[in-house]
Order: sequence, then C-alpha cells, then structure tokens
Amino acid sequence: FGYLNFRCCETSGATVGSAGLVEMIDTFDRPGDASAKSTFARAGMFANGPEDKPGMRIPKAGVYAEAGVGEARAEWSVFEAEAKGPNASAGAGVSAGTLNARAFAKAELAGASASAGPLKVKVGLAVDTGVDIGLTGVEAKVLGTGFSFGRKMGVSVLGTGIEFNLW
Repeated sequence: FGYLNFRCCETSGATVGSAGLVEMIDTFDRPGDASAKSTFARAGMFANGPEDKPGMRIPKAGVYAEAGVGEARAEWSVFEAEAKGPNASAGAGVSAGTLNARAFAKAELAGASASAGPLKVKVGLAVDTGVDIGLTGVEAKVLGTGFSFGRKMGVSVLGTGIEFNLW
C-alpha cells in the first residue's frame, strides 16, 4: 500500500512497484536512476499527464507525506527495487489510467520490494491500512494484512506479500 498504482510518494514515478500493462506503458522508456538516503521526508501534491514523458502518460493526482530512516532505490524501464528502514507514510489519490481512487496510511519497521513489469514481491514488517477501489478491482488492508482482487491479484500478511497485475 505504500505503493500506489501511480507512485504516491513520487510525482514522476509509476507504481510503488511498476505493475500491469497500463503502468508499463507509462514507464517502458524510463531512464535508469539509483539513490540512497540516510533519512528522508517528503510531502506534497501532484497532478500529472497526459504528456509523452515517462511517468506522465497516465493522468493522476494526489497528496502524500512520508518520512523515515534509511532508503535505497533503483529503477530502470519497468524494473524497480527499493529497501527502507523505519518509516511512516499516508496518501490519497486518483488515477485515470487504472480508474481508481485510493487512500492509505502505513507504518513500517523495515521493508524491501522488487518488481519487474506486472510482478511485484515485497518483504517486510508493516501495518498498512487502506483501500483502493476502482472499476478494475478492489484492494483492502488492515494492519498489513489484506488482499487485492480484480486486475491486480495479491495477498499480504503483516506487510509481506506478492501481487500480479493481469493487465
């Protein structure tokens, strides 16, 4: 859930794991980038798209706030990997590309995730709570445990889970 289908906590990214055909269209030509930070804090609003630029093709809008200790991430094309130490985040947004609305809050002791196109794997200890509702499916989590059903199929237990985007 810290990962929105429109990358809640970054205005130019795709999913807090690139996921599904729609997001792959948005990121297939994304240049490589890597970063590491000892502490981080971000907050803001975003309204993107449609523009013919990576991360901006799908119209999306939202608000977010996050802070934590220790963050490393790398991305290139439809691939992403990320690791974080203790952190907390909250956000809400909408995406025209995935026809959904989403709101969440998350506290995480530690976590790591990797994605390649429609497949995303996450390990960690988190108590994320929120909901994502749209024409293409539903996702719900309470204290890090929940499910995704529809376009995105997945299951999560206390912040560790796997998901697969069907399109």
